[in-house]
Amino acid sequence: MSSPGAPAPRILCTGIIVLDEVFRVEEFPKPDGKVQATGFFAVNGGCAANAAVAIARLGGRAALAGPLGGPAGADDNGDRVLAALTRERVDCTHCQRVDGLSTALSAIVMNARGDRTIVTYRDERIATAVPADPERVVANADAVLADNRYPDFVRPICEAARRRAVPVVLDGDRPTREDDPLFRIATHVIFSSECLRETAGTADLAEGLKRIRRHSAAFLAVSNGPGAIVFLEDGMLRQSPVFAIDAVDTLGAGDALHGGFALALAEGRKEHGALRFAAAVAGIKCSRVGGSAGAPSRAEVEAFLARC
Repeated sequence: MSSPGAPAPRILCTGIIVLDEVFRVEEFPKPDGKVQATGFFAVNGGCAANAAVAIARLGGRAALAGPLGGPAGADDNGDRVLAALTRERVDCTHCQRVDGLSTALSAIVMNARGDRTIVTYRDERIATAVPADPERVVANADAVLADNRYPDFVRPICEAARRRAVPVVLDGDRPTREDDPLFRIATHVIFSSECLRETAGTADLAEGLKRIRRHSAAFLAVSNGPGAIVFLEDGMLRQSPVFAIDAVDTLGAGDALHGGFALALAEGRKEHGALRFAAAVAGIKCSRVGGSAGAPSRAEVEAFLARC
């Protein structure tokens, strides 16, 4: 654990940044049908951005690097997202505006059980952006958390972090191939169940992790919604339980889990303890409506763990 009085770890999050517009409904509309929304809110979204907010609320020093539309004043989506992230005390110095493009936008419909349907629009030219100076981006980072939505942007940053012997946690969110170079570069990979199944070509999560192990020496784990987190340790499959929660909003829960895990590692926890801490962060987030705005504080997580 971090020494008392020591500065909080600085976690650099890198990857996709989105503006989420969320409609709450009692039930999803039928095909070619209409429903009346019971609520609406807009919030910053995207794996990396959501994780940065979670880290900041937990007391970490969160920084964010990712491509957005631009320039400032011409791309309203990007302006709104960056303003919201700044209010959350996320350092956005290394966010790159790409002139003439629009920041990604998601329309999200969420029912009364917290289930959601997401439609995202992004200009694919943003995905070709690369960081201007990866070494400078990671210069002050104690850990890096990357998602794999913009691999051309995050890979140079992850490689620069490894050259500095900085831990790299990868959010396996986008289906890819078993030998994806990011799996080799990362020190830790936590997949979503959907990503792992499609990437490894098997519905069996344990078998999926074993297939990825052939290409990566990283710590490998997979989250599975309300099911236990499955991970590999010393060649053995193990499970880390999650907490029973009355979920009302699962939007951003996986991102909060990754943020909590990266911060806990940087604070000195071993993987077992980091997974438990991260599961608590994600569980509390699921109990609140608001996407990333539902991420808990450190005091809330510590109190929750003390009761469990």
